[in-house]
Amino acid sequence: MNRLTLQLDEIKAAFNAEPNPTLEVRLERIARIQKMIEANEEKICKAVSADFGVRHQVETSLAEFQMIYQACKYTRQHLKEWMKPELKSAPFTMGSSYAWIMKQSIGVVGIISPWNYPIQLALIPAIAAFAAGNRVWLKPSERCSRTSGFLANLINEYFHPSEFSVTTGDAEVAEAFAQLPFDHLFFTGSENIGKKVMRAAAESLTPVTLELGGKSPAVVDPSANLKDAARSIIYGKLFNGGQTCIAPDYILIGQNQLEVFIIELRAAAKALFSNPEELTGPIDDSQLQRWEFLVNDAVQRGARVITLLDADPSGLRRFTPVALLNTPQDAAALQEELFGPILPIVIAQDANAAINYIHSKPNPLALYWFGRDQKAMERILNETRSGGVTVNDTLLHVAVEELPFGGIGASGMGAYHGKAGFDTFSHSKSILEARGLFGLNFLRATKLVRPPYGKGTERLLRWLK
Repeated sequence: MNRLTLQLDEIKAAFNAEPNPTLEVRLERIARIQKMIEANEEKICKAVSADFGVRHQVETSLAEFQMIYQACKYTRQHLKEWMKPELKSAPFTMGSSYAWIMKQSIGVVGIISPWNYPIQLALIPAIAAFAAGNRVWLKPSERCSRTSGFLANLINEYFHPSEFSVTTGDAEVAEAFAQLPFDHLFFTGSENIGKKVMRAAAESLTPVTLELGGKSPAVVDPSANLKDAARSIIYGKLFNGGQTCIAPDYILIGQNQLEVFIIELRAAAKALFSNPEELTGPIDDSQLQRWEFLVNDAVQRGARVITLLDADPSGLRRFTPVALLNTPQDAAALQEELFGPILPIVIAQDANAAINYIHSKPNPLALYWFGRDQKAMERILNETRSGGVTVNDTLLHVAVEELPFGGIGASGMGAYHGKAGFDTFSHSKSILEARGLFGLNFLRATKLVRPPYGKGTERLLRWLK
């Protein structure tokens, strides 16, 4: 038995000693997460910026801290209601029998978190797991080693390892972690790694939630305000340097809108991200090299590159954001999730072309639609499949705690945020208390439906139709 297995046994033993924490215990654990972040915001910002090379503290505050505070606040407001039994109706033939659903803690939740939002994507699932009464074990990404190490130290300071444990390490450690028989395993990351996590979890029949990504389209309808659409798309694409699972991955737009839209796109980029200190850098050299490959591959196949920002004389910006035109369909930029400041623009002359193009690719994690034509919007919503949608903006649906966040198909399975997270990490136990039938003792009342069967059973079945 290896060290990780022994550690999981210890955490499970702690859970079994307190399998149904009170509301007060759950809220106190969630409050500790908030206190932990509030007391260390400045230090976290420095660690995150060191990992990315460039990441503005305001962006870290928006992307990491505010999301966590919002999750804590919303959970505090609603957890008491979520924990209540859900009364259900029993059929009249069961007389006064009493039926309900009990929300029960499941045990130990394993979380494998990514590097792109290394604080909130580690802690928001933990908040949901604590709300459901579970213990948590986190494996943060090794690609943001400074942030992961600092977060591990904070968790060890604020939590007992039997409540909230954390293990850092390389991909080999993550592989061993995914093989542990957790009561639930929560993974955020790429589709390829998600497949490996799911295969590993299958060995112990561990339920999984996979938050992946994919190629999220931004559809610009002929009825759209091009200036507003360009500004929203640029913000969603370049926030965190494009390293966002729900960033708009490519644009679908009509040919007659293209020229004006490109002008607006460049104007928006300059207005929002001219300061190189406000454009997050690639997480590492490997990420930078991948961006360069994607652009070079597209150019070699005939694509036209449009730089979205002027040259940076300070040299702080390691990669200049670009749009790609006339990109062949076999180019990597139109086949792979970009996860960076690269924006292919694909011509789709009408709604039919846009919908068909979206259908030609796996279901995305997000979809964005811009326009004022209500019927066109309803058609896109009805005829496409995506994890979530924001209309006339980007990213914002993820910030609404009442909306479940999750993918569909290749972009993931399962959801969290708000009550969806509480439900993900809870077992809905169905319970029936037999109380009798028509005032009779229950066993006597059910005699007709138990062997030996007779004429009375047949008459009862005809009557129940």
